[in-house]
Amino acid sequence: MRFQPAARCLAIAQQFRGTWSPRSLSSFTNPVAMMAAPNSSSSSSSSSKRDEGVTLAALPKSWHFTSSLPADSAFPTPADSHMASREDLGPRQVRGALFTWVRPEMQKEPELLAVSPAAMRDLGLSQSEAETDEFKNVMVGNKILGWDPDALSGPGYPWAQCYGGFQFGDWAGQLGDGRAISLFEATNPQTGRRYEVQLKGAGLTPYSRFADGKAVLRSSIREFLVSEALNALGIPTTRALAISLLPHSRVRRERIEPGAIVVRYAETWLRFGTFDLLRARGDRILIRRLATYVAEDVFGGWENLPARLDDPDDPSKTPNPSRNIPRDTVQGPPGSEENRFARLYREIVRRSALTVAKWQAYGFMNGVLNTDNTSVYGLSMDYGPFAFMDVFDPAYTPNHDDYMLRYSYRNQPTIIWWNLVRLGEALGELLGAGSTVDTDDFITQGPTEATAPSLVALGEKLINAAGAEYKAVFLAEYKRLFAARLGLRTQQPTDFDTLYSPLLDTLEALSLDFNHFFRRLSTLPLAAISTPESRLAEASRFFYQDQNQDAGSSDQSGRQRVANWLAAWRERVVQDWGTLEDWGSSSSSSPDSSGAVSDKADAERMAAMKRVNPSFVPRGWILDEVIRRVEQDGERDVLKRALHMALYPFEDEWTGKEFDGVIYEGDRDEEVRWTGDVPRSARAMQCSCSS
Repeated sequence: MRFQPAARCLAIAQQFRGTWSPRSLSSFTNPVAMMAAPNSSSSSSSSSKRDEGVTLAALPKSWHFTSSLPADSAFPTPADSHMASREDLGPRQVRGALFTWVRPEMQKEPELLAVSPAAMRDLGLSQSEAETDEFKNVMVGNKILGWDPDALSGPGYPWAQCYGGFQFGDWAGQLGDGRAISLFEATNPQTGRRYEVQLKGAGLTPYSRFADGKAVLRSSIREFLVSEALNALGIPTTRALAISLLPHSRVRRERIEPGAIVVRYAETWLRFGTFDLLRARGDRILIRRLATYVAEDVFGGWENLPARLDDPDDPSKTPNPSRNIPRDTVQGPPGSEENRFARLYREIVRRSALTVAKWQAYGFMNGVLNTDNTSVYGLSMDYGPFAFMDVFDPAYTPNHDDYMLRYSYRNQPTIIWWNLVRLGEALGELLGAGSTVDTDDFITQGPTEATAPSLVALGEKLINAAGAEYKAVFLAEYKRLFAARLGLRTQQPTDFDTLYSPLLDTLEALSLDFNHFFRRLSTLPLAAISTPESRLAEASRFFYQDQNQDAGSSDQSGRQRVANWLAAWRERVVQDWGTLEDWGSSSSSSPDSSGAVSDKADAERMAAMKRVNPSFVPRGWILDEVIRRVEQDGERDVLKRALHMALYPFEDEWTGKEFDGVIYEGDRDEEVRWTGDVPRSARAMQCSCSS
């Protein structure tokens, strides 16, 4: 008997649908006073030197994944795969394995279009390494590091992962790395962080199904830029190291397009769908083995997982659970026992909640949140029809095939939880076993008719509890980021009702630009909105120019609505930034009789807001322009300029400024246009999954 609490777990997931969105929640608990600071040190460090780092050959490499987990039995060794023809490595069903050894296709005259200096730095590579022939050959798969083709031996060999997934809510069966091939795991010699380096678009694998294993230049440029942009914003994501054009590769999608390869890396490429496939096939032993690998190798050990909450009925009381729980410790009373696999599940739940909260706070939509596109590490990944929000519309989806709006902006928190329930079902047998998880009978036989009822009950109880924890973690992070974007150093229980929800309602009702609003608010001195008349005048800055030009009586009421919100926001900022203990005892440092904030405090408030509110995000219309200019016009520098702005998204301007000791020579007119109003015809663009 297998553990299948699907029906009741689906009911758990549906508790969120239609009732849980950031806009419908009226209160938060456990406010965090810390201002948000994007984790973008890799892309903004001014002390970096061009030749710091190591060569590609000297970069420490490993193959933990392939040495720890079972390989495709059709090619049990790298030599078996290397000697096989490419046709033999093509699509088929693979069972009892988590990967297949497979080499990239050879590429003729590839052109290295761009390299991310931030990704090079985080991987531990010298910037000058990107200019070497070895780097260019490895980045397209023409040279395999760690393998001697003459001796048919070496410490490691490329591979493609086997996994399945639920796509648009329906089980899709075996999927896998249909156009991705991992090369090796690389460890940054200075930080000790390890990443799995992978080529996307490098040729057929057993998981390509009816596809060709290739990637088009269009989608490759999109993934290359958004991966680095999200990282610079502090949103957990897979990374993009390099992008190469394949001039002799023509790929059929909606049209014939040039092929390309993106080199990307991540702490792991394991997905919820990896567990989904094993559950669908009833491979309970391999589920246990994979879960153990994730805990010990990906997360660095069982002791790094979160302990049982102090009060599981109120997860908000334990915003930061303790760690360092011994591997075999079971916590909680009978009927609520949490073993190490429960702690593993909760770690994945918590990471997922943090990431989706950041998506919502920055208006980012993945577009296809299938379980095969959902990372066990909590990373944003697999970029197809993604988008950043232009005019605020909670029902917006960037995927023109998403007719039911399943992956719309407002549904992302619910869908990630739905995916987590599927993961919980895959791990359910291990969760429900509680203190018996390591007994010989359970390991060899699994649940019996006698033990199944209690096992199912405990498993469902733990998944339910994880749902409450997911909600609490999401809310705390969403509130923290929203407060920071509004320039608040502290949080009040009334902030959602008085500021957050009214702002989102106003953005939606007036079709205002989501990210522009926060950035333009960051440059608004409080002194400029001290009177009702001045607030009404300043409200115009939050509308597109064409909206101002078309202004009528209805638009005047819209500006009054913005002005009213500005009054509430100003009052809250004065309360937050105008205290004597924060700004000294002199009268010049405290609020004046009119309720103003000192110039010093207001300048610091605006600077803090600029550090979390980007001036540049890679919107759909900008990406389309870059793609057209690279693909059709033969430009190359435009891609590098877009990358530079994505790596430094919080600047007011880029051209003429010093970055990492070098004066950047960009295109100022281009920068102004890309950070200005979105053209009317380009707002809320949609594209296909092939994008």
